[in-house]
This record gives sequence, C-alpha cells and structure tokens, in this order.
Amino acid sequence: MFQNIRYALQRFMYGRNGADTLSWALIILGAVLCLVSSLTSSSLLYVVGYLPLMVALFRMYSRNLEKRHAENAKFCGFFTHLKDRQNRYFSCPNCAQTVRVPRGKGKINIRCPKCGRQFVKKT
Repeated sequence: MFQNIRYALQRFMYGRNGADTLSWALIILGAVLCLVSSLTSSSLLYVVGYLPLMVALFRMYSRNLEKRHAENAKFCGFFTHLKDRQNRYFSCPNCAQTVRVPRGKGKINIRCPKCGRQFVKKT
C-alpha cells in the first residue's frame, strides 16, 4: 500500500523542480517569521510569514526547470561571495566572466581566463 503511494508521488513530481537550496531557505524564513509572529502576536507578521512558504511551494511544484535552476544558482552564488572573505570577485569588462583573486594584494594585473583581456584592480 505504501509503495503505491510512493510511486504515485514519484509520478506526480516527475518533471518538477522539487526542493533546492532556495526553497529550503524560504521554508526556514517562513517558519522563523511565523514563530516570531506567534511570540509577538502580530497578525501582519503572521501573514507575511506565510508568503515565503507559498513561494517555496510554488518553486517546488514548478515545471519551469530552467528558470528555477537559474534562480537557485543566483541565490547560491550570492551566498558564496558573502562567505568567501579570502578572495575578491571581479567581472571582466570584455566578456563579463567572474574572476576570483586573493584579497590584500594591492593593485594587481588580472588576466581573464576566458577571453585573455588584462585589467588592473585593487584587491
């Protein structure tokens, strides 16, 4: 019986996005907002707390995989740049390739690995 339910859920989720990093972050944000709203008894915060949960459900059941993967990649890339304190990230002025260089080296000549253009930036 439980295998039939499992197979039915697998068939339903086929071709859908499912849970990714951004969806989990939205679920945690919604849970925290709902918890804070219950402690402060704020009805506005309670309603706002359900918005991230609805967006997370929409993202999980979405069939537009390309758009959802792009959103998740942007989210993960944003937090990668925030966590990395040892490096700086620059965009190549020619091809917009992201280049990572070490912090604290002063002005350095950076060569883009994609197009080969050189540019000077302060790290």
